[in-house]
Amino acid sequence: MKARGAVLSRRNAHSATVSDWKMLNVGDTVEVVKYAHVIAAGRVEEVSSSGNVVWLEHSGPGVTEEGKELFMKSDGVVLRRA
Repeated sequence: MKARGAVLSRRNAHSATVSDWKMLNVGDTVEVVKYAHVIAAGRVEEVSSSGNVVWLEHSGPGVTEEGKELFMKSDGVVLRRA
């Protein structure tokens, strides 16, 4: 029998932190986390060639064209797959 916590659940494995933002594809669904709180969620619209900047199109009810936002690694945010 495996020790508790030794195996990632499907949810945890899928929602793993994305350390290299260049590996994200347009249309991937992600959550933006800062200080252990989800501050945004949506689909990747664009990733910079350096992999330090990502444009996110927010998802959810009532989101309009203004629902796009820029996030930078230097701001201390973490992306994880949703």
